[in-house]
Order: sequence, then C-alpha cells, then structure tokens
Amino acid sequence: MPNEFKILNQKISLGQTIQLKMDIAQLSIGTKIEVPIIVSRGKKEGPCLLLIGGIHGDETNGVEIVRQLIASELHRPDCGTVICIPLLNVFGFLNQTREFPDGRDLNRAFPGSIKGSLASRFAYHLMMKVIPKVNYCIDYHTGGAQRFNYSQVRIDGTDDETLELAKIFGSPFIVYSKNKEKTFRKSMVDLGKKVLLFEGGKSLNLDKIVTKVGIQGAINVMHHLGMRDFSSKISKHSKENPPILIKSSKWIRAKQSGMYRSYINVGQKVEKGIKLGSISDPFGTNETIFKNPQEGYILNANHSPVVNQGDALLHIGFE
Repeated sequence: MPNEFKILNQKISLGQTIQLKMDIAQLSIGTKIEVPIIVSRGKKEGPCLLLIGGIHGDETNGVEIVRQLIASELHRPDCGTVICIPLLNVFGFLNQTREFPDGRDLNRAFPGSIKGSLASRFAYHLMMKVIPKVNYCIDYHTGGAQRFNYSQVRIDGTDDETLELAKIFGSPFIVYSKNKEKTFRKSMVDLGKKVLLFEGGKSLNLDKIVTKVGIQGAINVMHHLGMRDFSSKISKHSKENPPILIKSSKWIRAKQSGMYRSYINVGQKVEKGIKLGSISDPFGTNETIFKNPQEGYILNANHSPVVNQGDALLHIGFE
C-alpha cells in the first residue's frame, strides 16, 4: 500500500505522530538502553528527513536543538515524514561522557555488525531498522574537550544537491570535510542519503545562539524540501548573508604547555600576522605570543585555560 509506513515493526498512518523505542542494547546488569524515536508523518506523501543528536553523549547542544524542534512542534510536516532522535547515545548522556557503554566511540562503529562490539551492534540495528526509510539527514554535533565550534555545516563537497542543502540550511560557514571511515555520515552517504553534519558549541554546554542556528537550519531545509510551508519563519538575514564556503583548514597547536589566553573570537576573520594568543607558565617568568600564519576564519577555539604541548588551540578555515 502506498500510504503504509512501517518502522521498528510499527505501522504509522498519514497524519500520525508516534513515539517508539529502540531497545536492542542492554547494560551488564540487564537494563535495556531504550532510545526514544519520534516519528511524525504528514497528511501527504513526501521525503523522509532524519533529525538526530547525541551520537556522542556529552554533545548536549545537539540534543537541545532536536528537543526544541519537537517541543515547538516544528518537526510536524504537512508532507512526508520527519524522524527525530534527540538522543542516540543515552548511556553517554547519563554519564556525561562521549563514549558508548563499551567504551567505544559510537561514531566510529558504523555501519556496524550484528556480531561486533556493543556499539557496533547498536549501529547495525539503527542502520537496518531506521535508516532505510530516510532520504535526508541533519546530524547535530558539537566540539569536544572544551573546544567551541562556531556554527557550521560539514559536507564532503562532492555532491551538488548536498551543497545546495547546506546553503539552504544557512549556517555562517560550510566546511568541506572528508567523510571518515566508520562514521555515521560516511555510512549514510554510502547508501545514497543526503547528510548535513552540523557543528556548533562545545560539549556539556548549551549555547542559545548555536541552538537558534540549528533550529533555523532544520526549518529552512524542511521548507526547501516542500515538507511544510515555513515562509513566515525563513530568515531574511540568511538570504542576504550566504554561508562562507571553507575549502580547506588547519589546526594551530600549542608549541609549549602552560596557561593559555586567546586574543581573538571564534567566527572572526583573522589577517596574516595578527596575534592569536599567548601561552605562559603560571609564575610570571615566561610568556610566548603566537601569530596567525595565514589569513582565514576561526572555526573552532579552545576554551581551556591550561593546555599541553601539542593541544589543538584554534581551527582556521580558508576559502
């Protein structure tokens, strides 16, 4: 039947919104890891969009973006289907950690295996039971280890439709970033899905501006795909200020350990030779200032006051 939509063994009719639970993993004490999945179908057929956060349990800002979309009922389409998974790594969220219960990075376990590790098995069931229904995906992430990402969408830059969707999303930056092996994004792209990976904020932190950009991006994409008329909510600012396309980037790392002070702001354009920050010992006897080697934009900034030699301090992107 053309109107039949079945996911996790549950049939969902046109115009219906339902919350399901994926519970294929369990802890050593037998407790199930239940992942709520909210599926909302429009009254007409159309594409299927997945909004997902919390692949890393400590990346709370992505969880907040999808939560607000649901709470405001912005996820309900007129056409097509929106699948919301606000928090995929429930265990990591409860423990405020990046990893899955087996200590692995879930975002390095895709597409998974039915005979693999706990993270790998979980990834496998997600790919088998949910992803086949999906056409488009917005995967919400944040920076880690006190490193703050300025709002950006990452794509591999090889697909014209994905690039167009990234422009429609409307974040300040679009960053070309290769799809890493065993990531959720790579596995989705290999299946022909169109994926936008949103990066904004830092772990264990909520940022109102980042949240606003992430929500507006989903609204823009749903409107563009014809899933719901959001004409009154489309930002004129994003149309008048298109995203800056970043084709390459590099990290500036600490050449010594010590107390770190930044002289610039994340998102800022920095000229070659400008002072970026300094590192000193805590006793007032030594301080080293470092400068920008090449004109670019600050995509990510380390917020830690104490760094070790080799730590990533700033991520600079180039047009």
